[in-house]
Amino acid sequence: MAEQSQITKTIKEVLPAVVTITISKYLTIVESPFGFPFDEFFLVPKQKKKMKVGSGSGFIIGPNGIVLTNRHVVADPNAEYLVILDNEKKFKAEVLARDLINDIAILKINAKNLPTIELGDSSKLELGQTVIAAGTILGIFKNTVSVGVISGLSRDITASTTMGGEQTKLRGLIQTDAAINPGNSGGPLLDIEGKAIGINAAMVFLAENIGFALPINTAKKDLEELKKYKRIRQPFLGVRYVLINKELKEKYNLPSDYGALVVSEPLEGEAVVPKGPADIAGIKEADIILEAEDKKISQENSLFDILQRLKVGDKIKLKILRDKKELTLTAKLGEKK
Repeated sequence: MAEQSQITKTIKEVLPAVVTITISKYLTIVESPFGFPFDEFFLVPKQKKKMKVGSGSGFIIGPNGIVLTNRHVVADPNAEYLVILDNEKKFKAEVLARDLINDIAILKINAKNLPTIELGDSSKLELGQTVIAAGTILGIFKNTVSVGVISGLSRDITASTTMGGEQTKLRGLIQTDAAINPGNSGGPLLDIEGKAIGINAAMVFLAENIGFALPINTAKKDLEELKKYKRIRQPFLGVRYVLINKELKEKYNLPSDYGALVVSEPLEGEAVVPKGPADIAGIKEADIILEAEDKKISQENSLFDILQRLKVGDKIKLKILRDKKELTLTAKLGEKK
């Protein structure tokens, strides 16, 4: 009963800071001057008209108008974005930065003294922890909330993150059974105290109670980068890999049941980027990266997760397994272009 009371209180406190984001573009309208049945033969352009083509959610984190959302919500540089507040006031949004890897975007609206949502710490999440997802469903149903638990951590999925169907690998996600529906994208995933611990990012079609959110610590890092460098810089090691587990070890007779196997992927390019940080450090295809920064690489703590805690220019210590021999190499992280 006490938890239910806290959830209700939290929802009332945070909803004023949850916003709707609409996407509009100028589209050419075509019509036939002769009408049906000649439409398909005599369609001619008429004029360009601004039309709403989509929507998403976001949430205010700065009283001066800083808003977090998904990159895929504001991916089109030729579109116009409006942020609609809880009180129905509308503001044109400026996209300050897009994180091309983590599907995060930072917006700015010209407003002051706005309600905000405090950012939590996604490194301290636990399975079974109560969470609340908020947003605007289908661009219509504002202030929609759902309650669930964290059902998985450090999940990796491949998702379509643009209306054009661009496939992106999203790593280190929070899995929740709180309902995340179309339009929820960009809204906050909150802990029971009302702190944002994630950004709602994806749902699984034809499956129930499976949704994913980007960890908020990634967004906090993006905000720091933007403040310091006026852009989001991404640390770059320059390797392609697959995470090893017991099944892969047995299937391919690998010498380890954990780590990151450096290997090229179909249509993705070489396993080790030529002249990249990993190449300069001496990493080779078929190496297994067992540890990074003295942390064991596993499904729960992937190489991507470790890299996301580091910055461009940092040195990273790597324990490598090559030909059944362990090596220690050091790479200086570059900036992903």
